[in-house]
Amino acid sequence: MHTECHSQEANNSDRQSLKRRLQNRHIQLIAISGAIGTGLFMGSGKMIAMSGSSILLVYAIIGFFVFCIMRAMGEMLLANLEMGSFAELVHHHLGPRAGYIISWSYWLSWIVVAVGDVVVVAGFLQYWYPDLPTWIPAFGTMFLLVALNMLAVKAFGEVEFWFGLIKIIAIVALVITGLVMVATSFTSPNGVTASFGHLVEHGVMMPHGIFGFLAGFQIAVFSFVGTELIGTAAAEAHNPEKTLPKAINAIPLRILLFYIAALACIISVSSWAFVPANRSPFVELFLLGGLPAAAGMINFVVMTSAASSANSGVYSGSRMLHGLAHQNQAPKIFGRLSGSGTPTRALMFSGLCMTIALTLLFVIPDVMAVFTLVSTISAVMIIVTWSLIILSYFAYRRSSPTEHSRSKFKLPGGRLTAAATQLFLIFVLCLLTLEPDTRIALYIVPFWYIGLLLTYRQKNIKARNLISTLP
Repeated sequence: MHTECHSQEANNSDRQSLKRRLQNRHIQLIAISGAIGTGLFMGSGKMIAMSGSSILLVYAIIGFFVFCIMRAMGEMLLANLEMGSFAELVHHHLGPRAGYIISWSYWLSWIVVAVGDVVVVAGFLQYWYPDLPTWIPAFGTMFLLVALNMLAVKAFGEVEFWFGLIKIIAIVALVITGLVMVATSFTSPNGVTASFGHLVEHGVMMPHGIFGFLAGFQIAVFSFVGTELIGTAAAEAHNPEKTLPKAINAIPLRILLFYIAALACIISVSSWAFVPANRSPFVELFLLGGLPAAAGMINFVVMTSAASSANSGVYSGSRMLHGLAHQNQAPKIFGRLSGSGTPTRALMFSGLCMTIALTLLFVIPDVMAVFTLVSTISAVMIIVTWSLIILSYFAYRRSSPTEHSRSKFKLPGGRLTAAATQLFLIFVLCLLTLEPDTRIALYIVPFWYIGLLLTYRQKNIKARNLISTLP
């Protein structure tokens, strides 16, 4: 381990650094896009059907603990700005094995999500072009996103800025429409009068009892995959001391607006019994409001939301592979940067893996089934990632008491908050065993981690054998 750490330091001394070219507006919108997952638009009907209005409490609870994870990550990143991402934090505080596992796992989780989201983009494009073969927009979207990320990190920031802006406008429009309908006591064609009273009427809080409430956690946690992208973008933030705390501290407000307010408006206008479980309730609310272009408009928003998530996947996957190369845990060729400061080789390899996986996904004809499977696998991996960030925080508190005491961006509650967060993540993992569609991921993912441990062990054996042959 000492030899590996020494080589890591030597490698870092001559490494090409990612350019800090993301401005404040880019970091803020990346954070927002991470907080608004495709699952909000696509899965909110199912969540409301299972949990009723208690889904608002579910989002508040998950949002609180995600905020705690981001604060812990933010404190560690700002304590040492040489750390390019949360994966490097884990490598530094928990050792190279943990860094190896989190980096390769995060890389795979974004590869999987990007592929799933590109398939979703193709599926939603068929709303306008029903006879268009799915593979054409799927491969076209993938090539376009890889090409955009090839240009420069600023191109990623600009694309994510506009994608994020579209999502914000759509949700704000939904909230305003819902509030106007409640204020005017709008009555829908099915005889329901819009009222906040629908949130607390009899049988709506937990229509399926405590198990329905707990099932909401299983689905809702998928919506938060990508929030930690703030930590990946930190290495390329122009002024991380200002932009990172600002982005993290705004998370509670974003959850309040984008999730809680939006879903509260949907239930208030439609009433729980009439919220469709298999369709987007966002579309239904605009249709109830008498907007004829609602279906097409929301279809466009969901499509750009999926494209935004895929764009984040292409970006994050390439940055993780770049970091692995500089940690001597991936081929060194992936550590090289282009003249514009972009890890082009890591990006090309990630794009190639996504393209190969995209061809395999067409074996499953149901676009939503593909998306559910890949997002579940990604969610399990992200829970493990979040757990490793929290465990890194405990190690950071033990090894760097001086840095912690000097920090101006401390995790509120310190170790106690971190311990409660870790227990919550274990609780959510246990909940994933309750439903068959989420249980599948718990069967698949352990094989990936076993494979990583075996390859890491084999890599160390080769390294030791090489050292023993040296004179």
